[in-house]
Amino acid sequence: MTLTQWFIFFLILQVIHFLGTWKLYIKAGRKAWEAIIPVYNAVILMKIINRPWWWVILLFVPVINVIMIPVIWVETIRSFGKNTTTDTILVLVTLGLYIYYINYMLDVTYIEDRSLKPRTSAGEWTSSILFAVVAATIVHTYFMQPYTIPTGSLERTLLVGDFLFVSKFHYGARTPMTAVSFPMVHDTIPKLGVKSYLEKPQYPYFRIPGFQKIKRNDIVVFSWPVDTVNAFQQWGDGKYHYKPIDKKSNYVKRCVGVPGDSLSVVDGYVYIDGKQTELPDRAQIQFSYIGTTKGSNFNLQNLYKRYHIKPNEFGYNNTQFSSAGMTSEAASQFKNHPNVASITRNITPKGVKDPNIFPNNNKLPWNNDNFGAIYIPEAGKTVKMDLKSFSLYRRIIEVYEGSEMGIDNKLTVNGTQVLLNGSPIDSYTFKQDYYWMMGDNRHNSEDSRAWGYVPANHIVGKPVFVWFSFDTNAKGLFNKIRWERMFTTVGGNGEPTSYFRYFLILLVGWIIFNQYRKRKKAA
Repeated sequence: MTLTQWFIFFLILQVIHFLGTWKLYIKAGRKAWEAIIPVYNAVILMKIINRPWWWVILLFVPVINVIMIPVIWVETIRSFGKNTTTDTILVLVTLGLYIYYINYMLDVTYIEDRSLKPRTSAGEWTSSILFAVVAATIVHTYFMQPYTIPTGSLERTLLVGDFLFVSKFHYGARTPMTAVSFPMVHDTIPKLGVKSYLEKPQYPYFRIPGFQKIKRNDIVVFSWPVDTVNAFQQWGDGKYHYKPIDKKSNYVKRCVGVPGDSLSVVDGYVYIDGKQTELPDRAQIQFSYIGTTKGSNFNLQNLYKRYHIKPNEFGYNNTQFSSAGMTSEAASQFKNHPNVASITRNITPKGVKDPNIFPNNNKLPWNNDNFGAIYIPEAGKTVKMDLKSFSLYRRIIEVYEGSEMGIDNKLTVNGTQVLLNGSPIDSYTFKQDYYWMMGDNRHNSEDSRAWGYVPANHIVGKPVFVWFSFDTNAKGLFNKIRWERMFTTVGGNGEPTSYFRYFLILLVGWIIFNQYRKRKKAA
């Protein structure tokens, strides 16, 4: 929905609210006209139901408002003596229209000094849980979101089994675009196996201003741009399903190219404007290696401990071996292993076509190791439109700046002429910024080399903190916990420093202080 459509929808809601409540406003000692003035009517309603004025703010917070509106329905009827379980069920199942019946058909009396304390323990628990969900949803949506590293594309900076806190406020929190969704979950409700959201209506894209921009080589969490689901397992209908931007799967990669960059990949290394990028000292680029053996067996657990070679990424026989995800330093050390005869980095030569590489048309001689050069679009910048740029920017124009923004764009070619919606064009001006995301594990990462640019409106946040880390390849429960990674920062220079001991000290201190305070209060 566009802003104009949302404005009209908002005005319609005001009329619905007025028609269903104006008599109740009068019975509460207010004026009928106070029920129709937008925002002001909500402030007055909060006074009528004896709730704080700032609840009005929650009514305009996406996702939170879906929780608060039913709460206000219930609070409204209870302010006029309708306290039974039947009344509560009726106002909820009728989506608030039961208030019309109370407004026009019943002679109710306003209870000015209504007690806000729940009458039963079940009611008290429900109230506590409800507002805990509201608070947690606000934090999860606008400040900090937990995230788990599922793949090894960013090892050794981030490891499989790392549990992160992702900051929403560094780059600016993206307000939810899905108007109706289940709180605190992503695209599927756990256990039930059903969608957690309604595809429509959709709020317009909006991002709260952040206090820093995405810098080159930042690690970023973003919504996977090409995410459509081929038959959600629980649906079993065999069809592809569109997912709104904010419900697409979350990915985490390193932003190796920012708007305005000219990017290329040479033998697996990223070049910006012809110069090889310098990565932070914590980043360790990894590649796949092949080699020959001396016919002896390898102890996979020792390989993992000494060279960080994962058992599931290492294969060998009596003559050959292959290994994915090794740093150049680990490869140099592994070359001296008594069972290794030779070792070579696996590089796809320049000029070899890979049909799985962006722009996925099998026309450009690009592959995982040798790619580009390409221009990374910047908002407001104009590029020439020819057959090559048609391939590179088609999805941007048709999808990211087309259908996902409510615009019906169609890019076609007639001979050597590029047409937009049937009209010839020789240039195009981009409407938003784009980024290029890649994993440090060059041969074990599905990234922008496979599916292209990441639009600015797909950015989720910045990983800032590892609060727990679990290593499934280690032996023994105690060894599986990576104690040295707990409570470490994602960014920074040098080896990560664990602040876990300081957290434990603060936790123990808080427990002691809390017990002391309770005893003093009891005394």
